[in-house]
Amino acid sequence: MHTDLAPHLHTPECNAIITALRKCHKQYPFRKFFGVCNELDFQQSRCLKQERLARRERNVDREKFDAMNEQRRKKFEARKATMESPTSTSS
Repeated sequence: MHTDLAPHLHTPECNAIITALRKCHKQYPFRKFFGVCNELDFQQSRCLKQERLARRERNVDREKFDAMNEQRRKKFEARKATMESPTSTSS
């Protein structure tokens, strides 16, 4: 099973492979069952996997960045709260 094959979701390289595979399936409606289009299918799978791994890596990097910013924000808020809290003074 693979992801949605809509063109706007993939790189131009993968889109070219997807288009070629679809063309092969149209051109050979029965031979496709005997492996005529298998090489294109393997190429498509490899390309989609590379995209998925790259997307996952970007998401991990983004999550680390967001976590770091959240930690900074919490420290800032804590510091701000201690500065704003009234100090009791005895006369």
